[in-house]
Amino acid sequence: MKPTAESLKTTYDIDKLFEIVTKQSEAIERLEKRDAEKSEIIAKQAALIKWYEGQLLMFKRNQFGTSSERMVSGYSQMTILGDIEVPPPPVEVDELTIKRKKRIGKREEDLSNLPVVRIDHELTDTSCPSCTTPMRDIGVKVRHEIEIIPAQAIVKAHAVHSYACPSIQCQEAQGKQTIVTANAPSALIAGSLATPSLVAHIAYQKYSHGLPLYRIEKGFQFDGVNISRQCMANWVITCTQLYLVNIYDRLVEHFLKETYAHSDATSVQVLKEMGKTAQSKSTEWVYCTGMGAKHKIKLYEYRSSHSEKYLHEFLKDFNGFLHTDGHKVYRNLSSDIIVVGCWAHARRYWEKIWKALPEDSRKGSDADTGLQYINALFKLERKFAKLTPAERYEKRLLESKPISDAFFAWGDGLGALPKTPLGVACTYAKNQRVYLENVFLDGNLELSNNRCERSVKPFVMGRKAWLFAASTDGADASSVMYSIIETAKDNGLHPFLYVKFLLEKLPNMNHNDDLNLLLPWSPSLPVSCRVSSDI
Repeated sequence: MKPTAESLKTTYDIDKLFEIVTKQSEAIERLEKRDAEKSEIIAKQAALIKWYEGQLLMFKRNQFGTSSERMVSGYSQMTILGDIEVPPPPVEVDELTIKRKKRIGKREEDLSNLPVVRIDHELTDTSCPSCTTPMRDIGVKVRHEIEIIPAQAIVKAHAVHSYACPSIQCQEAQGKQTIVTANAPSALIAGSLATPSLVAHIAYQKYSHGLPLYRIEKGFQFDGVNISRQCMANWVITCTQLYLVNIYDRLVEHFLKETYAHSDATSVQVLKEMGKTAQSKSTEWVYCTGMGAKHKIKLYEYRSSHSEKYLHEFLKDFNGFLHTDGHKVYRNLSSDIIVVGCWAHARRYWEKIWKALPEDSRKGSDADTGLQYINALFKLERKFAKLTPAERYEKRLLESKPISDAFFAWGDGLGALPKTPLGVACTYAKNQRVYLENVFLDGNLELSNNRCERSVKPFVMGRKAWLFAASTDGADASSVMYSIIETAKDNGLHPFLYVKFLLEKLPNMNHNDDLNLLLPWSPSLPVSCRVSSDI
C-alpha cells in the first residue's frame, strides 16, 4: 500500500517525539548524576566540617583548658547502661556543715624525730623585787622552734703513716728494711677530691631535687667551695661505672624475676651520640614492679631510639604480666609476656572530647556516655582496693567485666566517623580491647599504667632543668642514679644517706662479698638510712 501524505506526517511526528523524549531522559540522567555527585561532595564536606569542629574544640581545650583529668563538680553518672547496672550516684541528702576538730598532738608527732636542744631562760637574781625574799620556781612555759643548720663542707686530710724498723739485725735477716703502713680507707676516685658524701650530695641534688649541675656549682660557690660542673659530671659518671652499676645490675636481675611489671618511655636528648645529630631525640625506657611484686623496683634505661629491639633485649628473661600504654612496640613481645592495657589511656580520649564540648552539651553526649562506662570501672577498683587478690579477681569478673563488655558493645554500635575525635576514641578502644581486658586475668593486675607514669615523672621534671645529657656515658650514669634513688625512695630509704652508704661500702668490698646485703630492701642496711614515714 502506497503511504499517503497523512501517514508520512504521523511517522515523522512519532520519530521526532521519540527523539525529544530520549534527549530529555539523557538530560534527566545527567542531572541525577550531577545531583548524586553534589550530594557526595556535600556529605564529604559535612564530615570534614565535623572533623574540623572536633579539632578546633580539642585545640581550644589543649590551649586553654586544664591538664587535670579530674572531672568538674556536678558531673553526673547514669545508673543504667543497657541492661547492665553501674554503681549509682550518691543519694542526695541535705548538706551538713561538719566542723573538723583540730588534731591533738600533731606538732609533737611532727617534731618527734628531731633532736631537741633545751634552752632554759632563768632569772639571775631570784630575789623578790618588792621585799627581797628568795622566790621559788612555780612553772615553765615551753615553746618549740625549728632551727636550720646549713650544710658545711670540710677538708679531710688523710695522713697515712708508714713505719720502718730501725734494727740492723732485722734488716740483715730480712734482706731489706721492714716497712709497715697504717690502714686507711680506699679513695673513692684516685687523685680526686671526691668523697662518698660529696658525690651523694651532688646526685641527691640533681636526681632527686632536679637541680642542674650549674646551679649546684653556684650553690657550692656561695659556701666557699669551688667545684666545676665538669668535675661533678665526671665524678658521677666514674662512680656509676666503678661501683653503682653493680647495684643496678642486681636490681635488674631481681626485676626480671618478678611476675607483675609496668613499662613506659620518654624522650631524652644526648648531644654527643654516634650517628645522630645533637638535636635528635633518644629514649629513656622506664620499668617498675607492680602490685603484688615481691620487691619495689624502679629501673631507668637509656637507649638511642624507641625501637622495640631494646624492649625485647631488656625483657628477654621476663615472664609475667606487663602493664603498658597502647604503643605498637609492645605488640610483638615474647609469648611469655602478657601485655595488660591501660584503661586510663582509653579514658583520656573520651575525657578530652567531653571537656572540649560546651558545658550545656556535655550531659548525655556520646563522650559523656563513654566516660561513664570507664569511670564506673575505676569506681569499682576503689571499692576493691582492700580485697585480697583472689577476692578482687572474683569481684572483677562479677561486677567489672559486664561493664567492660557493655562498653565495647556500645562503642561498636556508635557509628562514629573514623577520623573525628569520637571515631579516634572508639578505634583506640576497639584496637586495645584484647589488652584492656587482660586486667581480668589476675587479681594483682591494675586497671591503668599510672604507676609507671608516676615513675617517669621524676625523670621528666629533672629533664626540664638539666635539659640534656652531654654524652652517652652521662645518659647511662643518669639512668643508674635515677634507678637507685627512686628505688630507695620506694623502699623507705633516704636517697642521700643510701647513696652515701653505698659509696662508702662498695670501694672496700671484694668479689666474694654479697651485694644483696646492700640492696634497698635488705634488712641489714643501717637504720640511719631509713626515713620514719613514707614520703
